[in-house]
Amino acid sequence: QVYLVESGGGLVQAGESLRLSCRTSGINFSIARMSWYRQAPGKQRDLVAAISNDGSTNYADSVKGRFTIHRNNGRSTVYLQMNDLKLEDTAVYYCQTTWKSRDYWGRGTQVTVSS
Repeated sequence: QVYLVESGGGLVQAGESLRLSCRTSGINFSIARMSWYRQAPGKQRDLVAAISNDGSTNYADSVKGRFTIHRNNGRSTVYLQMNDLKLEDTAVYYCQTTWKSRDYWGRGTQVTVSS
């Protein structure tokens, strides 16, 4: 059974930071490509950042320079460090991976940025 469990969300003020974590089980994490998506109310779910098994990363333009994705293979965990948070970063953040041709998602963690 594959599980992805996010944590670390919360309510912060604009300009502050949060670090999200996604702990996984049931996959060979060290070879899995891991992604973070987010979905704001009334909007589609969009890719925020992704990291491949070789450590290469890509980011949405809206978060470049502010967010950093990284992974700890020993802990089977992927992180999203979010700095200089903006009101528009408010959303539910989801961890995602594709394993043996199936997409898996966590339940999400809420990030709310206030002014």
